Amino acid sequence: MGTLVKMLSCASLFWGVCQGRLVSVPAGPLTRVKGQSVSISCTVTDYEGPREQDFDWLALADPEPVQVISTFDSSFSDASFRQRVASGDISIERLADNKVELTIKAAAVTDNGVYRCRTPSTDKSVTGNYEADVQLRVIPDSLVVTSDIPWPVVTEGGSVDLYCNASWDSIAGTQLSFTWSVKKGSSLLEELLTFGPEGTVSVLGSSAQRYANGGFRLDLHHRGSCGLVLTGVLPTDQGMYVCTVGEWTREVGGAWYRLQEKSVDLGQVAVTPTAQSLDVSIQDNTTLSLGDTLALTCIVTAEDPTTLGLEVTWLLNGTHVLAHMGHDGVVTNSSDLVGVRRVGEGDFRLVVPSVEKSSSGLYSCRVRAWVRQSRGGWYQAAEKTSNEVQVVVVQLDTDFSAVASALVTPQLSGDPTELECRVTNVSHLLDRRLGASWLYSPSLATTVTVASLDAAGVLVPGPQHRGRLEASLITLTRDDPHAFKLRLCQTSEADAGSYACVITAWSPARQGGWEAVVVRQTPALRVGFANKNPTINVVARRVREARSSGATFEMSCQVVAKNLRDAGFSVAVLIQTEIGGPSRRIISLSPSSVLRLEDWSEPGRQDSVTLARSGPAEFRFRLQGVQVSDRGFYTCEVAAWTKQPGEEDWTKAVSGESNKVQISFEHTGPSFDVSLSSGTIGLYPWETAKVACLMSVSGTPPNADDIVYEMRWYITRLRGSDHPTLLASMDRWGVVRKTPRNDSSDCSLERTGPRSYILNIHSVQDSDTGEYHCIATPWIRSPASGTWSKAPDVTSTRVFINVKFAFWDSMKMPLLYGVCASVAMGIFSLLLGLICTQCCFRNAAYKPRVNNKLMELDMD
Repeated sequence: MGTLVKMLSCASLFWGVCQGRLVSVPAGPLTRVKGQSVSISCTVTDYEGPREQDFDWLALADPEPVQVISTFDSSFSDASFRQRVASGDISIERLADNKVELTIKAAAVTDNGVYRCRTPSTDKSVTGNYEADVQLRVIPDSLVVTSDIPWPVVTEGGSVDLYCNASWDSIAGTQLSFTWSVKKGSSLLEELLTFGPEGTVSVLGSSAQRYANGGFRLDLHHRGSCGLVLTGVLPTDQGMYVCTVGEWTREVGGAWYRLQEKSVDLGQVAVTPTAQSLDVSIQDNTTLSLGDTLALTCIVTAEDPTTLGLEVTWLLNGTHVLAHMGHDGVVTNSSDLVGVRRVGEGDFRLVVPSVEKSSSGLYSCRVRAWVRQSRGGWYQAAEKTSNEVQVVVVQLDTDFSAVASALVTPQLSGDPTELECRVTNVSHLLDRRLGASWLYSPSLATTVTVASLDAAGVLVPGPQHRGRLEASLITLTRDDPHAFKLRLCQTSEADAGSYACVITAWSPARQGGWEAVVVRQTPALRVGFANKNPTINVVARRVREARSSGATFEMSCQVVAKNLRDAGFSVAVLIQTEIGGPSRRIISLSPSSVLRLEDWSEPGRQDSVTLARSGPAEFRFRLQGVQVSDRGFYTCEVAAWTKQPGEEDWTKAVSGESNKVQISFEHTGPSFDVSLSSGTIGLYPWETAKVACLMSVSGTPPNADDIVYEMRWYITRLRGSDHPTLLASMDRWGVVRKTPRNDSSDCSLERTGPRSYILNIHSVQDSDTGEYHCIATPWIRSPASGTWSKAPDVTSTRVFINVKFAFWDSMKMPLLYGVCASVAMGIFSLLLGLICTQCCFRNAAYKPRVNNKLMELDMD
């Protein structure tokens, strides 16, 4: 029963508080540090009376509370607080009408206690609470922060220890946090890592990935001392490092509140890049004799070589790799004759036993420095190449001489050529062998190898002459131990140029086989034809003359060649409409007798033109069913080609062109004319225009079945313009083709008689205005041969079609409708106004005004 009464009392109190004035302060206790500022807020809600409320602050003491400060009464403060209030050490600030804040500028240990915020009543009835208490704990400032200065200069890949020491009085239950930051150059302070409170670790920004990879490591020596270790230091890590220690307390609700923080500089850290301290060098130049042992040492120095992984590569002449040792000590790209090993901390030795002539050159050592990362990986920090050391291997005296001469020279294309290269002064060669290579230079900028004989006497053909060497059309032989002959069985124009011989002395190599020790090249020999250059002369003559349309034309091309042997000819027949005009290739015949129609695309006449060989150097051209369009000047273009035996490609030697043969005859057939007739010149939109083309024939007209027409209609938008646009066409078989149009109108063609053709333009528009004309091309069939021939084009005169715009017809109906609507609306407005004035604004009966100087009492 007592429990029930208590629950009801609490519920009643809670209901009363919720319904009345409510004064609230922060939940305590509030822990603060001596000497720091303390602010306590107080808020009142659900009150009556004026909007702005007054507040009193009291310090609870025994036997009664001590007045601290008030917003209403300036003399409210007790004597013990009066001086601090006057000096501003204790102050009250109004944050809102219903909220104030008590501030103690420099809290003292004696300020410990319970503080009460009270609000005078302005309510009609006393409800809710009018005061609230909060406890303040002021603890001494016991936090002391010191640092261990790190090593000021660190090499790349090393580590930096950043230790921060802190001591404090933990009796009050506070905890510490450590934050490490760095300032690089003129940039702002950047936080790296924060440890605490309660042992939490937080990493911000770009440092998160590095912390996850182990680049940041916490080192907790003992209570109050904490260190951050940076491993795998990079040049970008240098800067001023700062440690900040914060003191924290946990308030009601579990949230952490930072009481204070103090910072200390850990010092400036500089990182020396590996590339700056890395140095690579080799000993001076050396001269050796054949068979000696070459030993070179590559000396590598760095700031801290123990932290580096060194990768060493020995190079000959800057590009050829002799041996390679990785940073893990594994040797690759080496051989049994070349050795490399590490003889010291930074010393790497290259050993080449029994050197030979090919061992001469420039030796260098390329070193790549690798730095180990936090997770065990490596990254390349620097790369340097040493100075080049000149190694000279002195060889035995193997001097000799070589002379090239031409034994046989060609007179004409196809004649043989024979060149000899002879070696003299061979007494010093001893057991060495000789090899020979013949070089061919068609120009000063190009040199190719024709063929070579190596030390074993094996023939090695050049890539461009392999086919002729395999077909024995070119031979390279060794007639005696000191003479080498090159023979071209059939010399062509493509073989003309300079030839040189290269003699190589081969010596036994220590690893087996042979190596070249001496190379000599002879002066170049010029190979060419003794007689004149090849020429051809082409003569064209008329074999059959075409005297009328439909006849057959035949022409012969005779070729006379000089200074050519076993040549093939290609022939092409060309036509010119007029002298000096452009040429058009009709038909051609390749040197392999492949016939090809060139610019000849007339349908139905593919078989009317032929070109064939009629003799060893004679060709015959035939054109059947000659038409008017075939009139012009015909020529033969002939080229002479040569082909070496064993090769498939032809090489052009010389070309020439014949005289001109004309096809000229008068057109004796009927003459044609075309005229236009139009039923209507002026049209309105959406009507149909008709343009009729009428053909007329004069002279001796053929039968109606022996003549057909090609018709083309054109439009010219501007009068007198020379740039007509094609509208539609009808070929001689009756096939109609129309040009695509963007207009809404369309056109059609119809044939109304043997010589009458009509162009219909349906639903004409403004864009159809212009000049119209047609062009007719008559085709006549020969009664004798049945072949069709084309007559010259005939162009009609022009007819202008004007599409009128019917302004009155398009406007009279809208105007009539508008006038009728306006009259109707006017009559309706007059009737509506008359009705309104009669019904709503009718005047009452007139009353005479009293002739009295005084106003009537009912008037205002």
